Amino acid sequence: MHKKTLSDWSLDFCIYLVLLLCGLATLLPLANILSKAVSDESSVVSGKVGIFPVGFQLETMKYVVSSSQFLHSIGISLLITVVGTVLAILVTAITAYPLSKRHLPGISFIMLLFIFTMMFNGGIIPNYLLMKQLHLINSLWSLMLPALISVFNMLVIKSYYESLPEALEESAKMDGARNFTILFRIILPLSVPVIATIALFYAVYFWNDYFHPMLYINDAGLKPLQLYLRDIVLNADSSNALNKSTDDLMNTSPEGVRSATVIASIIPMLLVYPYLQKHFVKGVLIGSVKG
Repeated sequence: MHKKTLSDWSLDFCIYLVLLLCGLATLLPLANILSKAVSDESSVVSGKVGIFPVGFQLETMKYVVSSSQFLHSIGISLLITVVGTVLAILVTAITAYPLSKRHLPGISFIMLLFIFTMMFNGGIIPNYLLMKQLHLINSLWSLMLPALISVFNMLVIKSYYESLPEALEESAKMDGARNFTILFRIILPLSVPVIATIALFYAVYFWNDYFHPMLYINDAGLKPLQLYLRDIVLNADSSNALNKSTDDLMNTSPEGVRSATVIASIIPMLLVYPYLQKHFVKGVLIGSVKG
């Protein structure tokens, strides 16, 4: 067994130190927002809150999670995230399957078209005009349909398919299975790690997307959570942004409400990630090894 030398220990120390600093750089802003969300109003307004709460209270969090507008927006975001992710995984997995077959006629030209769309797109105005022509303005489909397939995610799944033994499909075909049967009953069950990873990518995208809702959604009743958060951040006067009552204003501050809303918005993703984390590293590595 190799015994670590002083230089090995020094290298390990430097690596752990860099990782620790990177971790702190990631966590410190989140700790500051969390502290503001659970600190009393006077401490938040006077700027006394750092990474630890000052004057601990939960009134602001209670106000945010009990707000009808917040609950409605989070319901819209959950609907977009769940439906959009399921459809996106389905479309991406089905598209990647034929493209993983090297004997497909014109495969190089088809891949060139996909790569072209990954590097170039029509732009904001053509996309907006397209949504308008399709009568999808003020429709939740305008937030899901354009994002049903990501070429990068499709390439990751395609690479994973190519890593599977061809003998599996040949055996299935000898038993009379057709392409859809092979895909849904053999290939997809073997692709759980990469499918879970890509599902997480899509879910985070749909959950965090605020730019497209800002373009396509004008109806206040269809605003997702990120658009609701944007309204709060842009409006310094919380009484206008949130229609707060006098009692609410006595216990909360605009900065505290903004911080509490941000914390409440990331909780769903934090709850989902541990269930997909065990597939995350394996799915990304295996899906990206083959080009």
